[in-house]
This record gives sequence, structure tokens and C-alpha cells, in this order.
Amino acid sequence: MAKLIIALHGADLGDRFHTPELREALTAGGANAVQVNLDDADVAPASMRFGPGEPITALVSVWTDGDPAAIVAAVSDTTGEPAPHAYLVHENIRLDPMPVPDGTRCDALANIALLRRPASMPRARYLQYWQVQHTPIAIRTQNTVAYIQNTVEEKLTPSAPEVAAIVEEHFPMGAMTDPHTFYGSGGDQAELRRRITELMASVARFGADTGLDLVPTSRYQWSLRP
Repeated sequence: MAKLIIALHGADLGDRFHTPELREALTAGGANAVQVNLDDADVAPASMRFGPGEPITALVSVWTDGDPAAIVAAVSDTTGEPAPHAYLVHENIRLDPMPVPDGTRCDALANIALLRRPASMPRARYLQYWQVQHTPIAIRTQNTVAYIQNTVEEKLTPSAPEVAAIVEEHFPMGAMTDPHTFYGSGGDQAELRRRITELMASVARFGADTGLDLVPTSRYQWSLRP
């Protein structure tokens, strides 16, 4: 089964995702499940929104046995996004997200990061460092409650920028405004500085200190087939 991630940039998309129209169109296109990540009112207090790319307001992840082009078209048509940024990805779940019923908001800050590989770093070395060396550092230096790696295998739309990977990291909701909650440093300023220093040093080693798009989101998921 293929997984697609489609980044959207329109305003006021939230209401469209809570009606059945998108889910019905995806089901007709062969989708088995859909996940929606929204930069909405629930995560408005989060201050970390940045990146060189067009600001992302929502991401749609779809698991399908059908034609990816049909899935992208369904998302484009139902959301009014004329040029979505769509990717075929390989998913690797390092920390499982908390299970919630279909259509229920996951009680977490779900940060999505789009990573760009430096031209000077071969793809194999980039992926090895990110997946094997960096990920354990990211998990132990932050108060991470879920961690999902998506390696980009193919761009599916011509307007999509070159992206090497898409990461989804979950944190307690208090992490939006409290760095100690984000980093799990327990109010200890020295420990907070130590964690930030260790994390940022690792981030720089594979170029994720530049060219990274980050968007805070609320996460919803629906099963589309029995």
C-alpha cells in the first residue's frame, strides 16, 4: 500500500476536512485511510512556523492501493487547491501516536517538518545520518510523544519543491508556549540549554538547520474501509 503526503496552502480549509466530501472522493479513488494535519486555532499559540517554502496550512496523508493521480486530483478538487505539493513517501514509525477515534483531534501538538537534503551530501549518507544517528538524539533531547519518518520517494506534482523527507513529531500541548515542556527539561535551565545544544548540533550535521519548513498542526485520522 502506498502512502502519499499532500501539502496545501489555502486559507480556511478546516471546515472542508470535517465534512464527508473529501473522504467520499478519496474512497472512490481507492484510498484506505486518510490523515489530516491542520494549522488551526488549537495550535495558534505555537510560535514555530518558518521555512523558505510557501506557508503550509494543511497536509493530507493518504494510504491507498489506487492510482496516486486520482488521489491528488480528489484532494485538489475538494479543497480548491489548484497546485498541491504531493509526494510518494515511505513511512517509518519510530514512536506510535496515541490512538484516537476517527475524526477526533489527537491531544498533541503535531509538528510537521519538510527537510531538504544539502546538495553536497549524498542521499544514502543523508538518510543514514537522519534515520540512524539523528533520530535517537531528537527523541532523547525533546519531550517527544510520537515520531514518524516519511522518506520522499517521488514528487507527484510539478509544483512541489524538492524535499528529502517529511517528519511528524508530537509533543504535549503545553509545548506550544513552554520550552521546558517542549524539551522535557523539567524547569532546569542548564538542562534546557544542554538539550538544545545537543539537538542543534545534530540538526546542523545533516543540513536541517537551513532550508527546513516547519508547521504546527492538529492531527485527525479516518479509516475509509472496513
